[in-house]
Amino acid sequence: MDYAKMRAIAEDLTAYAEHLEGAWNVEIGPSGPFLAMMSPSKRHEGTVHRIRNQLNAQLPGTHPGHTCATGPEIEHPEIGRMRRPDAVVIPEDVLDEEGLAVDATRVLAVVEIVSPSNPDNDYGQKLTEYAAMGIAHYLIVDPRTGTIQVHSDPCGDRYRSKDPYIYGDSVPFGAWTVETSSFRRYGKAGDDRAEPDAS
Repeated sequence: MDYAKMRAIAEDLTAYAEHLEGAWNVEIGPSGPFLAMMSPSKRHEGTVHRIRNQLNAQLPGTHPGHTCATGPEIEHPEIGRMRRPDAVVIPEDVLDEEGLAVDATRVLAVVEIVSPSNPDNDYGQKLTEYAAMGIAHYLIVDPRTGTIQVHSDPCGDRYRSKDPYIYGDSVPFGAWTVETSSFRRYGKAGDDRAEPDAS
């Protein structure tokens, strides 16, 4: 199926999801368009919030006119993919454009917080797809293990560079630095109550 048809199906699914209870996400993966319910835990959202705030504090000095946002899908018609990262660094003006998704060629970086229920997605399919989209920087934060990976220098469907870190490190990420000392693991950090697995 060509991308235009998949995109039309994705738009129909998005319209359908507006009538459903809860929060839903539409993406185009290897098997085509799909609809998935979003139920991120508080710690997942807390980590996204901290990263977004840190990057937005640094972007005026490194990339004026850009923002770290949550919500917009990114698409690359040539490889037939549309994904919704947990956070994305893009020119601020694209948020005023019509349409469903941001052109991946305008994306500087993406961030994913690993879900306990589907970790292979961030380390597998999305790692390959973000590289194939030509996205220069990909940050994977894993609250299950307190580890972080920074991927950069895309070449084909892989990144040439992978740098590992742990919670507490100052993590170089593109032109920015992400401080991780306040990041919380699922079910850790002085709170014995585990967060729900779905995210």
